[in-house]
Amino acid sequence: MTDKQHLLTTKQMAEFAANGVLVFEGLVPDEVNQQAMREIDDKSFNLWTGYSKSGTPLSRMWAESNGLGAVWRLPQVQGIIHSLVGPDPLYDHHAGHTVAPKTIGGQHLHQDSIIDTRAWAFDVQFYYFPHDTPKEMGGTLIIPGSHFRRVNTFEISRYQNLVGQTAAICKAGTLFATHCGIWHCARPNLTDKMRYMFKLRLNPTVKQVRLWNTDDIDNPEVHHILGRAQGWMGNEWRIEMINRIKFWRYVTGNDKFDHSLWAGRLENMPENQLQPA
Repeated sequence: MTDKQHLLTTKQMAEFAANGVLVFEGLVPDEVNQQAMREIDDKSFNLWTGYSKSGTPLSRMWAESNGLGAVWRLPQVQGIIHSLVGPDPLYDHHAGHTVAPKTIGGQHLHQDSIIDTRAWAFDVQFYYFPHDTPKEMGGTLIIPGSHFRRVNTFEISRYQNLVGQTAAICKAGTLFATHCGIWHCARPNLTDKMRYMFKLRLNPTVKQVRLWNTDDIDNPEVHHILGRAQGWMGNEWRIEMINRIKFWRYVTGNDKFDHSLWAGRLENMPENQLQPA
């Protein structure tokens, strides 16, 4: 049973709804970080399972690991997972990414899982950085608010820089929790050290409705958070406002939720006929 104190708050869920990403700085202890990097380096470790374990409950993955397995067993991490995809999610896939020193090339901007046609249900993807990752080391570039813009994987590769983009410039043990639709890419590593990042995708097994700590469900700041536009959206941020409202209705179970009548004006379909005078 996940302790309530480790669950996300409604304000944090609103940030996730609006931006598609939450950052937990320095969450994982150093001894776990060090062991995690050793396990990524160890090719005999049961890290390299590919998709052969897809559909396995996360609780049955890496049970003997004191590094990568221990990350997902941390009470704080269990609370994040529970809040987004429920208490017993399924392992989808993972990748132990390493980028060699003096790597001047990075990835093209892309979005994962182009076959995902679900309306509002979502998987969560974690990006775990086991060591300090300064700007020169690159890390993962993320476009906040892009998670509802479905594209064909590398269809967005021609984009180089977007207003509001954020990079994984972070302390050791930092965890990024993202919506599976977030636009992202790896960046060059210009340092003389190897860069490590572990990526994990999880699938929900329960309907994703009010899985977090809802004590602050009526916090008025939720509306302010959901109403913040990203600079790259331009005039189309209005479309994203509708997407956020629909997503928030899904995760709260409140199909009447609205923000400044954005959805209400579109749903206004009066059926009363004007009676003749």
